[in-house]
Amino acid sequence: MGALRPIDLARLAGISAQQVRNYADAGVLPAAPRTPAGYRRFDDRHRRALLAYRALGRGFGWDVARDVMRAVHAGDVPRALALIDAGHAALHDERRSLRAVREALEATATSGEPAGPAAGLRIGEVAARLGVRTSALRVWEAAGLLAPGRERGTRYRVYGRDDLRDARMILMLRRGRYPLARIGPIVDGLRRAGSTDALRAATAEREAALTARATAMLAAASHLHDYLAAVPPAG
Repeated sequence: MGALRPIDLARLAGISAQQVRNYADAGVLPAAPRTPAGYRRFDDRHRRALLAYRALGRGFGWDVARDVMRAVHAGDVPRALALIDAGHAALHDERRSLRAVREALEATATSGEPAGPAAGLRIGEVAARLGVRTSALRVWEAAGLLAPGRERGTRYRVYGRDDLRDARMILMLRRGRYPLARIGPIVDGLRRAGSTDALRAATAEREAALTARATAMLAAASHLHDYLAAVPPAG
């Protein structure tokens, strides 16, 4: 492929010619020689780099994509690949977390505990049903994850069915090694939904988004491999 103008690359990627120039200035594209008149001269290497960067942005995010391409052009391919590895690891962690939420939802749905108000349960009764210590329930309460009522006079904690449902979900997520700080939004979502159905739909939507992201990452890795294999970076 012969010389390419900024507009040629722009049309290829569906962006503006100014964006191509910005990419070149940012180190996203390899250094380009200039004509005597001062215009940049792009070629097939820049085309491949542009395609790789755009694909990386869609899969890993634009900041990571920029850092990967800069590392490649600096001759630091190991760092570029480490950034790719970190992206895949983060996605894997999200999948594991989502699986833990799903398992917690299923445990809640099959617990045999109907939602809604019920005769109050004392903390020891709830602990016995869940197979945990009462101290765990107090820790979860202190973290804002549980909010049992209190008896008048005695001020003993009183747990309703919704509290028991929330405690069961917290337990499942803790078994999945979820930190307390990340459990809060999940329990809040369950309370807002009023049932597990809406939260289950949200997890399915999130799973579809992760699948789409994984597919984009796969495409990005292919473009980057194509770029590195076709024109090995200097350095």
